[in-house]
Amino acid sequence: MKNVQMTVDGNILTIKVDLSKEFVPSSSGKTIIIASTEGSVSVPDREEKVGLNIYRKK
Repeated sequence: MKNVQMTVDGNILTIKVDLSKEFVPSSSGKTIIIASTEGSVSVPDREEKVGLNIYRKK
């Protein structure tokens, strides 16, 4: 995962992303990736999965 933190408190999932960070441009080159799970990942200590991409226009 890039720039994604997940925590679970009871049945509440909290996802933290630092919106000030930037990574590589997307494959099309039209956007800049800010955070990504890079596919589906398991929620900590749960069977649910999360897929997350956060990006902004160049």
